[in-house]
This record gives sequence, C-alpha cells and structure tokens, in this order.
Amino acid sequence: MLILGVIMFKKMLIAIFMVVTILLAYMLIEPYLLETKKVVIESNQIPAEFNGKKIVFLSDIHYGPFFDITRVNNLVDQVNNLHPDLILLGGDYVDGGSEYINPVFKSLSRLKAPLGVYAVLGNSDPQYLTLKAIKTSGITYIGNKGVWIEENGSKIRVGGVGDFNNGNQIQRATTAAVDPKDFVILLTHNPDYFPEVDKTMVDVVLSGHTHGGQITFFGLGAPFVPSIYGQKYRTGIIKEGNTTLIVSNGIGTSVLPVRFFARPQIIVLELKKNI
Repeated sequence: MLILGVIMFKKMLIAIFMVVTILLAYMLIEPYLLETKKVVIESNQIPAEFNGKKIVFLSDIHYGPFFDITRVNNLVDQVNNLHPDLILLGGDYVDGGSEYINPVFKSLSRLKAPLGVYAVLGNSDPQYLTLKAIKTSGITYIGNKGVWIEENGSKIRVGGVGDFNNGNQIQRATTAAVDPKDFVILLTHNPDYFPEVDKTMVDVVLSGHTHGGQITFFGLGAPFVPSIYGQKYRTGIIKEGNTTLIVSNGIGTSVLPVRFFARPQIIVLELKKNI
C-alpha cells in the first residue's frame, strides 16, 4: 500500500506540473491571440448618413521591449483590412523609453479611414514627444477637444479628455457645442473618468487602460485592476443612464508580457440608426 501511495503521489505531482506548465505557456501565448470584438451601437440620434458606419477603437498598444514593430505593423494592416470609416486611438502607445515613440507613430500613420484618425493620450505617453509624433503622423489629437465628423450634410460629435491620472479633463470642449439630439462619442483613456461624464450629452464613452485585468481568474475577475473602482470598469460594456461605456482589453501588455483570459482586442463599433 505504501508503494502504491508513493506512485499515486508522484503521478499527481506530474499531473500538477503539466497543468501548471500548460497554463504558464498559455499566458505567454495569449498576448498574440488578438480578437476583433464587434459592438453594435443603436440609437435614434445616429443620423441616417451614419447608419452602418464602422468605427475601430484601439488602445494600449504599449510598443516597447515586449511588443516589436512587426506586431504594430501587422496590427495596422489588420485594422486597414477591416475598412473602417473612422479610427479612434485611446492612448498608451509606448511602454518604455522615448525612443519608441517615433517608430510606433510612423507605423500608425499608415492607418486609413475616410472620416479620419483621432487620438488621445494615456498615462504611459510622454506628453510633449507624443503630441509632436501625433502631429507629424497626420493623426488628429482630440485631448480636451471636440470635432464634428461630417457625412453628406449630417454630423456626429467626437471628442476626448486628458488622462485621468496625468492630465486635465475638459469635457465641455466636446459637449458645449452639442444638444441632446446630437450623437456624441467621448474618448477617455482611463474608465475611472466615466462617473464624471455628462450622461445627458454623451452617448458612448471609449476607454482602455485596464487591459481587462491582464491576468484574471479565468475571466471572472482579476487580482489587480488599475482602477479605483475595482472590477466595475475592468472590461466590456457598461451602461449608466443613456450612456454606454466600452472598456477595451487593449493590445499590448504592461510590466510582464503575459495575459490570462483577457485577450487583446480590436474594438469595432457598428452604428445603427433606430427609427
């Protein structure tokens, strides 16, 4: 019986070792398993000319030591192949030194959308150098700014605010020019700003920052979320009042190049006008 018990114990240890090894290997693989997540936004405030328009939202690329430029180029190609009408960028473009800024924006300058490419900053972005790179790349910066996106005489409002931790948030730069019948999209890198959003004026808020928790308990929660609200704004779609918050898992990783049940995401919004 003792010998049998020892054999069973050894088999159990081998099984545990194999499971742990597989899980660790998967954590290294998942950062490459980029998914395209489609979200349909329905509203009677969407102009008929924008019905069916496709908006791609990218956040948290974190180009740096663990995310090489080939992956950035492949990401750009993948987005362009989706043929978006509008592209929105949610910040945290680099993860590391300032030497990564110009290369990542050289690649992002190839993004193509007939209605334009617009961006805000994240907490990891060196402000001066990043703003300079955004300008030279042909991308429009909308931190604490709002712009009208026009199509055949109709328009929607798109704006952004500064990073919740490292910047100022001037929401009225977007909302002061609108009335409740207008369709409004607001970018804020950090979803912790969502409680401050004017729910009577803003229809959709796009955020990243959390990486979906990056390492989760099989997607059910995460031991650490960089949010003062814990799990509340970790990932996914959250509705409060008339406003929908969409929190992306982002593209890259932070601290360690691993993910677990928090796959990187390209968010694709399809606008649908309700009659």
